[in-house]
Parts: sequence; structure tokens; C-alpha cells
Amino acid sequence: MANLAKLEFAALDLSEDNYLSWVLDAKIHLRANGLGQTIVDENDASPEENAKAMIFLRRHIHEALKSEYVVVDEPLVMWKALGERYDHQRTVSEYNSAMHRITSLMRLCGENISEEDMLEKTLSTFHASNVLLQQQFRHSSFKKYSELVSCLLLAEQNNELLLKNHQSRPTGLSTTS
Repeated sequence: MANLAKLEFAALDLSEDNYLSWVLDAKIHLRANGLGQTIVDENDASPEENAKAMIFLRRHIHEALKSEYVVVDEPLVMWKALGERYDHQRTVSEYNSAMHRITSLMRLCGENISEEDMLEKTLSTFHASNVLLQQQFRHSSFKKYSELVSCLLLAEQNNELLLKNHQSRPTGLSTTS
């Protein structure tokens, strides 16, 4: 029981800043314990191996991530979901960094870049299929770029949660027995 209580390495934090080192540590640990096949496609892991891998993965992620993935009971699904989450956060972060880098360079060259310019540029990057969403954000009358980005991130997290909920209980599926 004492072995279950200790972590072999740092848990994946909510911001996933330690994702790359966490992935390496988790993969090494799973392989060392004969569970490496549980996180690869088309594996033939037994239910017991999957259960052991899930216990291990859940022990090594932040409490909020445990809640976010409470319905996930397959290690491969968890592994892929955490990877997709990291990729998404990195993409948003890269966009934000690129926006700040470009505006800093433009300001260095004497251009006057306002919050309004940054807001407009971000809203103009919406895909054509999201015109209604773009209009809703325009009507929200954001004054600061950071407020818009925070709202976009929250909306995206809510959308992902709705999609996960739908995938776990598709439309038309009866919830009563």
C-alpha cells in the first residue's frame, strides 16, 4: 500500500508545462512494468494491464485533469486525449506568442498597434464556418486583446467538454435501463 501512495515522478500539472518530461517518464515507467503496449494503437493488452496502466496514469496527473477525464477508462484514450490537449494549448500559446512578437516588431519599427488592431486581427482569423461566432465576439465589445483571448480559451474548453459529453452519451442513447 505504501508503494501506491508515492509518485515515481512529478504528476502532469494542469498547465501541462511539464508535459514533455511527463510523457517520457510515463512511457518509460509503463514499459519497465510491462504495460507499454497499453498506450499504442491496436494493442492486445489484457483488461488487467489496462486497469494497471489507468491507475498509474491517473495517479500521475493533476486532480483537475482527473476530473476532466473522469469518464475515460482506457489508457490509450487517456494518453491520446492528454496529447491532444497539450497540442491544442501549444497552438493557442503559439498564436498568442506570434501575435505579440509581430506587434512588438511593428512597434519597434515605429508602427502604432492598438488593442483594437489586435482584436480585429484575431477576429478576422476565424474560419468562414464560424461567422456567427465571430459576430457574437465582435458584439461583446472587448476593449483588450487579453480579454478576448481569455474568453476564446474558455469558450473552446466549454466546447471540448460538450463534445466529450456527447461522445460519452450520443444523441438518442437512452440513459434509463
